[in-house]
Amino acid sequence: MAPTTTSIGVVPTRVPTYQSKMITRPDIIWLGVSAGVIGSLVGGMMLGIGMSLIINGAPIGWLLMLPGAPASAIPGWFLARRLAQQL
Repeated sequence: MAPTTTSIGVVPTRVPTYQSKMITRPDIIWLGVSAGVIGSLVGGMMLGIGMSLIINGAPIGWLLMLPGAPASAIPGWFLARRLAQQL
C-alpha cells in the first residue's frame, strides 16, 4: 500500500483490510430482530402443539414442549453464523 502525499499529509490510497469488512449497527439490529421473531415462532409453535397434545392425553406432547425453548435459539444461532461467514 503506497501512500500518496497531499497538502494535508500522508493519505492512504485504499482502505486497510481490517476496516473494509466490519459488522455495522444495522446488521446487529437486523440479526437481533430476525432471530427474535423466528425463535419466537419456532418455540411458540412447539410449545403450543406440545401443550395441546398433553391436554388431550397424548404424552408424546412432552417431546415437543420440553425442547421448545432450546430449539427456539437454533435459528438465531444459524443467522449469526451466516452473518459471521459474510466477513
